[in-house]
Amino acid sequence: MTLETAYATCRRIAQHYENFPVGLLVRRPLRPHIHAIYAFARLADDIADEGYDSSSDEALPERTAAGRRKGLLRFETALRDPASAPEDAVFVALHQTIQEFDLPIDLFLDLLSAFAQDVEKRRYASFAELLDYCRRSANPIGRLVLLIHGQKREEQLAASDAICTALQITNFWQDLSVDLLKDRIYLPQDEMKRFGVTEESLFAGLASCEFRGLLAMEVERAFQLFEQGYGLMATLPRPLCWEIELTWQSGRRILEKIVDLDFDTLHHRPTLDALDAPTLLAKAFFRIRDGLPRLSESVALGSS
Repeated sequence: MTLETAYATCRRIAQHYENFPVGLLVRRPLRPHIHAIYAFARLADDIADEGYDSSSDEALPERTAAGRRKGLLRFETALRDPASAPEDAVFVALHQTIQEFDLPIDLFLDLLSAFAQDVEKRRYASFAELLDYCRRSANPIGRLVLLIHGQKREEQLAASDAICTALQITNFWQDLSVDLLKDRIYLPQDEMKRFGVTEESLFAGLASCEFRGLLAMEVERAFQLFEQGYGLMATLPRPLCWEIELTWQSGRRILEKIVDLDFDTLHHRPTLDALDAPTLLAKAFFRIRDGLPRLSESVALGSS
């Protein structure tokens, strides 16, 4: 298998990543490497989720928890040992990318640990538990993108973590109804108890005042995380700063739609559509044209 074929396969797999673009505004020589990272993450995530295929009443072996754990273990083996998957296009491309940019394998292992957790864990006791999951499920992607671009200052990585965590929890609040079908609840249990929201009420689709109040708090947290990371774009070269800016704007737009729904994502799932594109592009353009805040300014804003 040629590297060209391997990277072309990764590009097809990574074509769509919900709520934000993948490699759309990345310099052409770097795009294949970005696609390799997202293809790896996409396929591993699919392995963790494939047990929830509701099209069949019969659980195939690979759709069981044991089957999904086995699939993720195969991924880990192929990640650690290139020779174990010589004809797997994703790993052929990925190992070339890892070698070329000297990427830390621990970031990929963190992703796999989060996906493995999805097989077993369906409730989160606290927001701190949720943040630990995001640290492994989302933050490694942002760090890898920065490292491929040679951006490795600690304050950049920390800002990227804030944005990636914001994107992840935005997806949780967007997908509440979808996750309930999988018996997954990402709302922290201690905060559900504090607001008087029960699992029974969630499964019953009861968008009560208590539920809306809880989700309003979670959405505000996501907005704050986006603000904490916003100064990252001012430190990045073009066109990468455009890519991250558009991602940032897209995530915030989903949150705005949740607010517009009066926080009822038990009955509605907000998504981006063609009508959002001009607005998002315009916001990204004018924000960058008018000057982005320095990283220290955005961190202060997010913590205020």
